[in-house]
Amino acid sequence: MADPIAYTAIEKGAVVTTTGGERLGTVEHVLQDASLDLFDGLAVRTANGLRFVDARSITSITTDGVATSIDQTEVAGLPAPDGTAVLDADPEQYEGEGLTAWWGRTFRRSHWLREKD
Repeated sequence: MADPIAYTAIEKGAVVTTTGGERLGTVEHVLQDASLDLFDGLAVRTANGLRFVDARSITSITTDGVATSIDQTEVAGLPAPDGTAVLDADPEQYEGEGLTAWWGRTFRRSHWLREKD
């Protein structure tokens, strides 16, 4: 039996299934606003390319994967994620002795990295 987990614990490659239990795809990344602890949904790698699965369509998140309320017939019609590049916060943004690190530590300036495909 799979244990429930938080959306913050979803790993890239986790299996996403339809309402009937069929494989919809795999998690590419979680779409969230961490500062608000707001879960927006998932970018899912499907046979039709990268698709957006809204948080309202997710019925459970467990150690076995993500279950949705999406029917198999709806998968092809899922929209592509909106926006351009995927950006993620750099966890080492304030480390080091350089000017960028000092500036970040002093003024808490965000330092973003482009996620690689």
